[in-house]
Amino acid sequence: MKARRLFIGALGVMALASVTIFGATSSAHVAKVAAAKCSTSISVEAPYATGPATQQGLEQLHFAQYAVAADNKAFGIHVSLGKNDTGLNPALATTVTNSVVASGAVAAVGPAGSQEVEAIGPIYAKAGMAFISGSATNSALTTSGANPTFFRVVAPDAVQGPQDANYIIKKLKPKAVLIIDDEEAYSTGLVSVMQPILANAGITVNHQSYNGTDTGATLQSDMSSLVSSQLNPSETVVILPWQSAPNANLFATTMAAAGKTATIFGTDGTDSPGQFVASGAYVSNFGPDISTSKSKLDKAIVKGVAKFGPYGSFGLPTYAATDVLMRAIASVCKAGKKPSRSNVLAAVKKTKIPAGQTPLGLNIAFKSDGDLKNGVFYLFHINAKGTYVPVPTKA
Repeated sequence: MKARRLFIGALGVMALASVTIFGATSSAHVAKVAAAKCSTSISVEAPYATGPATQQGLEQLHFAQYAVAADNKAFGIHVSLGKNDTGLNPALATTVTNSVVASGAVAAVGPAGSQEVEAIGPIYAKAGMAFISGSATNSALTTSGANPTFFRVVAPDAVQGPQDANYIIKKLKPKAVLIIDDEEAYSTGLVSVMQPILANAGITVNHQSYNGTDTGATLQSDMSSLVSSQLNPSETVVILPWQSAPNANLFATTMAAAGKTATIFGTDGTDSPGQFVASGAYVSNFGPDISTSKSKLDKAIVKGVAKFGPYGSFGLPTYAATDVLMRAIASVCKAGKKPSRSNVLAAVKKTKIPAGQTPLGLNIAFKSDGDLKNGVFYLFHINAKGTYVPVPTKA
């Protein structure tokens, strides 16, 4: 598959070894200045061992591991990474976060799910710790004011929702759609953004829900009921803003078995090649595919992460999130200070990473609320072989 950067023009790139910190100093100089003082720890929270998204959680873990290893070498710092499974479960994420705070880590990467951020944001706020997610997109996470130390390197639902809805309106042109949430903050947030846009375009919207934590026979019953009782012939598009790619694939196979042929449109939570493989479906995602990119930086990342696990575009933004923390720590050491939660948080707020120095292919800088200043989403179409093919579209 030919890798393409969507939404952006041609960008200059440079090798990882020549990365600059906030556009100021070469990594060689940083290494010389930082040396002995820059020894600290961060933690990653991801659903890599339990829950409905372990494949995506493993991607996030592996990208975080590679970013720490690569940046330790590039910047001459000594940062260790704590690993914490959250299972996309707010209760488990709360327990894990309390442990991270007690561990003395200066900052954290993750968690993955918006519902998890809702649960643990106040804990990190009380501790004065920066935490950066590579996948939590609910818009309220930054607009509510409840998570003042939260940042994300992905665009919020306020970007994804309108982009996806408008693509459906202009390109797929349905008269009616079925949209199903899984009763979690990520899913309901996207529905709340997309539904009025679709309705205002004159499209009839059938909004349904199911319990995304259901499994086994109960889950199959959910899928069968939705397909048989809710998917009408007039509804030519089904929108699945879910956090479980296997569940989305189960819906697709249930639909096919019932002889129904609507086009499925999944959001970023369904982006998982090998798990969601419904031919003809669309998937939006917050990360581009760099697997065949010719960029020196991208090639280094794809090769480097392979030492920890398979490449996946879902996990790619977690590299960027970890890289932000590593650069923040290095900048603190460059200033001759020992990394602490307060000075690392302050450094994160000042982040300025040029597009050519990140695999996301866009400048990374944060608004005062923790959102990216110029976040975008990408779109893929699944072909008959289950391959995710990039789809050109406008931001």
